[in-house]
Amino acid sequence: MNTFKYLLIIFLGGLIISCGSNSGKNKSGFFIKTNAIKGDISNNKTLSLSLENKKKHIIDSVSYTLDGIKVDDNIQLTNFKLGKQTIEAIVYFNNQKETVNTTVSILSDAPPKVYSYKIINEYPHDITSYTQGIEFFNDTLYESTGQYKKSKLRKIDYKTGKIIKSINLADEYFGEGLTILNDKIYQLTWKASTGFVYDVNSFDKISSFKYGNSKEGWGLCNNENTIYKSDGTEKIWLLNSETLVEESFIQVYTNKGKIVGINEMEWINGKIYTNRYQKDGVAIVNPKNGAVIGVIDFSPLKKLVTQHETLDVLNGIAYNPKTNTIFVTGKRWDKLFEVEITEKESLVK
Repeated sequence: MNTFKYLLIIFLGGLIISCGSNSGKNKSGFFIKTNAIKGDISNNKTLSLSLENKKKHIIDSVSYTLDGIKVDDNIQLTNFKLGKQTIEAIVYFNNQKETVNTTVSILSDAPPKVYSYKIINEYPHDITSYTQGIEFFNDTLYESTGQYKKSKLRKIDYKTGKIIKSINLADEYFGEGLTILNDKIYQLTWKASTGFVYDVNSFDKISSFKYGNSKEGWGLCNNENTIYKSDGTEKIWLLNSETLVEESFIQVYTNKGKIVGINEMEWINGKIYTNRYQKDGVAIVNPKNGAVIGVIDFSPLKKLVTQHETLDVLNGIAYNPKTNTIFVTGKRWDKLFEVEITEKESLVK
């Protein structure tokens, strides 16, 4: 029980409970009523909708949409994305048309599982690297580092820590996460709303791209078809891998509410593993609906690296398909840990 409570504090601490509205109104006096409690409802429930008609209009028809999808007035939520979603009612009455909106927050129906880990190997890591993202390609580690005037893109022999290739970003850019797809490296910057594309072999810059509705750049990963981008909120954006346009997003939620600060990410066996900023743990996210299905407490690792004044939080997770293991490090850590995820137990509700 103490382990569970500790993990709740270090990883899920600061969780923001969603509190969507349960009614929408307009000048015609229509309200959307739902069975969501304080605007929240689990995705294993049926969402019931009704229209309150305060002014007793003669209604010809009512149609509803949830998250842009046409629905009936009783909706099984299993296949809907989690998070704050908009309900819209289009009402025809007295030869008029009104649109009424409200929101509901769809929560996961189960708490996350707690996973443990076992250290397999420890490797040297540059203690000056303000690590923002790491990823393997052909058994070689690639790293993006941050800080203005110090941001870099690097190719590293992970077993020795030797830097094989390195380039500096322009002083005005604060480097963030990276991912590799189709022999191209995609690297984010923090507040410049700009990402860069490089040739994975030469590090020559091929192009740049602008962000869409996401305001900042934090983390990247891919599933060989889609690029996933975090922006420091609860949202993970899905980018077209060819155009890099943000086409949709998921929201990261537990059975209690949203999880913000989604940072460095890695695609592992069909799930998104993500660091949460300022929390020394990793969340395992279902990419289909945004549900946090597991958490890994990596906080003990920080005690195993050299302690110094500028030592910072865990940030950096990569999966090496050659070894089938996960590698983690942190900002200005002098070690890269190869780990194996082991047991799991239910988290306290």
